[in-house]
Amino acid sequence: MGKGCSINKLAGCWAAFLMLVCTFNCSSVRAQVTGATLSGTVTDPSGSIIVGADVEIKNQGTGIVRSVTTDSAGLYSAPNLIPGEYEVSVTAAGFSKAMQSNLTLSVGQQQSLNIALKVGASTQTVTVEEAAPTVELTSATLSAQVNATTVRELPLNGRDWTQLATLQPGVNTVRTQASTSSRPPTAPTADSETS
Repeated sequence: MGKGCSINKLAGCWAAFLMLVCTFNCSSVRAQVTGATLSGTVTDPSGSIIVGADVEIKNQGTGIVRSVTTDSAGLYSAPNLIPGEYEVSVTAAGFSKAMQSNLTLSVGQQQSLNIALKVGASTQTVTVEEAAPTVELTSATLSAQVNATTVRELPLNGRDWTQLATLQPGVNTVRTQASTSSRPPTAPTADSETS
């Protein structure tokens, strides 16, 4: 009797251990992205990369400045930026300072911004007034955002909030409700064929 109880206890302990291991290994935990990523290359007028250029990314709303430096491939990357309006300035020895304004970053966005510096004194500043490109070149993910104005002005038939999903790229509606017609289709009769 004592031997049987110890085997059952051992088997129960092993089962509990295996269940615990499976719980930790099988569950995938995905973090939600709350910030945006800005990355790109810094080049000279000939298209050659500039190593060691200083890139300052300033949030216009909060005044917080993130500073990064280009690596040996001329690349810079600034992850986890708070969504908002940004101004980017780039400086390097022997080149004029370049500034890009009107850059809007949203949640989870991976924006690519390549900057070409012009040869000149570091006291000169070249400001780009046009808007930064809105096409996400760094990710193939289909996504979109629906802002409050779009929701308010959307002509929803019956005010069905699930229809908002059809505004997103790659989303198709699924019809699960059967037809409301109560009459089944009728077959043609011999009289209707002759006339």
